[in-house]
Amino acid sequence: MKTTVLIADKFPEKYVEQLKNNGLNVLYEPKLGENDLPEKAKFVDILVVRSTIVNEPTIIAAQNLNLIIRAGAGVNNINISAANKKGIYVANCPGKNSIAVAELALGLMIALDRKIPDNVIDFRNGKWNKALYSKADGLAGKTLAIVGYGNIGKEVAKRASSFGMNIYVKDISRVEGYGIKDFSDFDKTLPIADIVSLHLPVTPETKGLFNDKMFGYMKAGAIFINTSRAGVVDEEALIRAVKGKNLRVGLDVFKDEPEGKTGEVKSKLQELENVYITHHIGASTEQAQNAVAEETVQIILDYINSGIIAHWVNRAEIKSNYYQLIVKHYDKPGVLASILDVLKQGDINVEEVENIIFEGGLVACCTMKLVSPATEEMLETIRNNPNVLTTSHVAM
Repeated sequence: MKTTVLIADKFPEKYVEQLKNNGLNVLYEPKLGENDLPEKAKFVDILVVRSTIVNEPTIIAAQNLNLIIRAGAGVNNINISAANKKGIYVANCPGKNSIAVAELALGLMIALDRKIPDNVIDFRNGKWNKALYSKADGLAGKTLAIVGYGNIGKEVAKRASSFGMNIYVKDISRVEGYGIKDFSDFDKTLPIADIVSLHLPVTPETKGLFNDKMFGYMKAGAIFINTSRAGVVDEEALIRAVKGKNLRVGLDVFKDEPEGKTGEVKSKLQELENVYITHHIGASTEQAQNAVAEETVQIILDYINSGIIAHWVNRAEIKSNYYQLIVKHYDKPGVLASILDVLKQGDINVEEVENIIFEGGLVACCTMKLVSPATEEMLETIRNNPNVLTTSHVAM
């Protein structure tokens, strides 16, 4: 029986054909929404989405689903908890759209400084206002604070450096490159930043991170950019800052953004002159979409052909306090089963197993990660197995 793949968002046609040419049954339905998926994904093996939400009812209803791929960075539109309960792999394509998002971030900075959208609107309305639009500051020499220094943040820094900007970066890991300066305290850096650009995932630590307190640190008239996730910003606090501190704001994401590709949109942000919003298009360049699609296809083919899941995001982290049992043994049927049976007798759970075969196929080495230690009696029983060559048992 052919593996069935449902692609529930826009996807380059040549990569749809590539999947078909590899013997897969591909259902390409790019207009599906969150509420369509429970029925549409019921009998598929692999689900591919971009922005479409994969909710718990979809995952519960899916009878054959083994792999969900987010064709992009991040997985906040997928119910990971529900996937974990059914043992469904979730993967994404990190870094493939970084340049596209970085280009948009820089584009918003320039647009806000030069008021490009307002220029265009006035011209289309037959209004000439060169005196007003000749008052831009320019970006050279301005201080840019990048909050989040992953793949996208690095690409923003690279491009901002070519503009001659003074770059500060905050991230959980050590930062380096492009003459940037690492900063640890928001209250020290935000007051001197002319531009603040966010490149963060939504986590318990980052949700609503930019609130009244953070906006209070920013200087009046500064530029604020968010091309990451709407959830990292308290939108009501942002609106207050725009009104009270004359912040200039460029957003590619916002609260209650429409899920559909077309239609009406309503937001309090529409009332603010200093706010420019794009239609969640940060990753939507042909270059980026091709790169993401190519990676998605590779993830699917690797999974089908070898069982390997690239960029598997819901794999549990191995605990620091586990025990490792290494057994070299003859590669014969039933040997591993007998070892696992000994561990079962002691009610010891094995969290990970890797069995590697030596050239020639006679001997193998099995590494097991245990949640509790095997007793000396258990180890002695394993060693007495005539098909076991050596054992090693250590706390990690």
